[in-house]
Amino acid sequence: MSREHYESELKLLHANITKMGTLVEQAVDNAITAFINSDIELCKKIIDSDKHVNDMEKEIESMCLWLIAREQPIASDLRKITAALKIITDMERIGDHGVDIAELTKRLVKKDADIGSLDIPPMAAVAIDMVRQAVTAYVNDDLDLAHATEAKDDEVDKYFHRIKKELVKVFTTEPVKMDTAIDILLIAKYLERVADHAVNICEWVHFSQTGEHKNTLIF
Repeated sequence: MSREHYESELKLLHANITKMGTLVEQAVDNAITAFINSDIELCKKIIDSDKHVNDMEKEIESMCLWLIAREQPIASDLRKITAALKIITDMERIGDHGVDIAELTKRLVKKDADIGSLDIPPMAAVAIDMVRQAVTAYVNDDLDLAHATEAKDDEVDKYFHRIKKELVKVFTTEPVKMDTAIDILLIAKYLERVADHAVNICEWVHFSQTGEHKNTLIF
């Protein structure tokens, strides 16, 4: 394979990663929209669309393995492809969390639950933005953006602890709403995990650029 053709294949790989990133962002964004609007039909669409995310993960994985086998890339390119293999796992799990939120929303709607959305929407906005920026950082080799994105995890954590504190009040003052409060707490926890996966992606961006991951030199 010529270098020119190899560069073309890398561009296709990055395009597919961007596409997968957009799909999982939309899954989480739509799940929060469904939560706010008590939209069961939208929940069903999110759940059904998860297969597309899983198919993309397999497609990108095959592309990465093919590039490694055929090209035997130099260290910098190998790090980039290895990072891609790790990143798509995190993205697939982000998509799963979108489904998790949709499933919980369906249950809340059926119970006609009423506690309010608390800080779920702004928390989701930060987490989704982190995913978008993390994927952009990988595709554009932007280490500064990756580090800036990681820093936003503190903001998501603050939202989570604020929501948890509010829901603890519900546990103690309105025990009849405890099941509903637990479901909303789980939604907040899934959003926290979305942000954590975005941080993981940023760590793989750091690895792809430097050969270091979690203070360990790999190659």
